[in-house]
Amino acid sequence: MIKTLFVGNLPWSVNEESLAAGFARDAQVEVISARVASDRDTGRSRGFGFVEIPADQADAVVQAMNGIEWEGRSLTVNEAQPRPARNGNGNGGGRRY
Repeated sequence: MIKTLFVGNLPWSVNEESLAAGFARDAQVEVISARVASDRDTGRSRGFGFVEIPADQADAVVQAMNGIEWEGRSLTVNEAQPRPARNGNGNGGGRRY
């Protein structure tokens, strides 16, 4: 089974490869996948990402990585929560005519 961890306050220079490598090195865990959220328009990192790891190691990884300093920034690491449901009407919040 796999768990997804939220990783916040990432340095702007972090990409998916460095995120995966950092977790594998610092938390001594097998990283299944890593994603860094990026801005649609600029492609620049939004400062957070997600790491998928084996579920049985999730608690230990959160304890090991939450609050550590990475390139001058203190990481926030916790179990990812499901995205809230969206309205889904597709009108973009505009008026209905």
